[in-house]
Amino acid sequence: MKNRTVARLLYAEEVDMNGTPVRQPFPTEQVDQIDPFLMLHHHVTAISPDIDPRKAGIGPHPHRGFSPVTFIYKGGVHHRDSRRNNSIVYEGGTQWMDAGMGIMHSERPPHDIQERGGVQEIIQVWVNLPRKYKMSQPNYQPLHVNDTPVVTGDGYEVQVVTGRFEDVKGPIRTLTPLQILRITLKAGATCTIPIPENYNAVLYLLDGKVTLQGYGLIEGHYAAELNPDGEGCTITAKEDTRILLLAGEPIDEEVSMYGPFVMNTQIEVMQAMRDYQLGKMGILIED
Repeated sequence: MKNRTVARLLYAEEVDMNGTPVRQPFPTEQVDQIDPFLMLHHHVTAISPDIDPRKAGIGPHPHRGFSPVTFIYKGGVHHRDSRRNNSIVYEGGTQWMDAGMGIMHSERPPHDIQERGGVQEIIQVWVNLPRKYKMSQPNYQPLHVNDTPVVTGDGYEVQVVTGRFEDVKGPIRTLTPLQILRITLKAGATCTIPIPENYNAVLYLLDGKVTLQGYGLIEGHYAAELNPDGEGCTITAKEDTRILLLAGEPIDEEVSMYGPFVMNTQIEVMQAMRDYQLGKMGILIED
């Protein structure tokens, strides 16, 4: 297999998101997006036992035109939305939401967060939708850890969220072709990941340290954007390491973003804002 080369390394600087510190490897001044992936946020927080979980996290807010996806690494996330979805996904699971024409949702710690250690660690990725799906019906898919297929090897474990790894297919149904894998490696382990040649791809290291064949050392809190010049990548862990692989067929359309709305034109963004103000994205009253 021909290994892909690295286009660039992107350090996940800590940024402030409305009072919440998150690590953000992209977008940055270096790179606007890695089509179809618009944004990656890595967030770790200790939930004070003095705070009611129903008042922590992110309260009701709208989205239109893309898929906000949350990968839970510690604790859990309680998702509620204006389409009457109400579910908790814990450590090792994934929450996938195609916002489509518009939806209101909230993301809170679960009621039992203290019994689970009081720490919430998540990655949220915004996945763009092509023009033909931006006004589709919203759809929410919870994927629990026990329902996530796992491929194990000598010192590594790969959870297949969507797309394929070896002969295993991930259960999340996506509107565009994607491959998303959650990879855990023990120090000294080597794992080879085939990636479709027409996909853009990025590796984000939550922690640890690895060498990428044909490139060299990559440390935790860095994202490696891969060139589309090979059939995959080969990773060797120098330390215990957790990696999120995001790969997908590029959409190659104009993107216009404002806050929680991702459309193709500024006029469409303005219409999204108006529709939200008129209540067309639904109403969410948390229980």
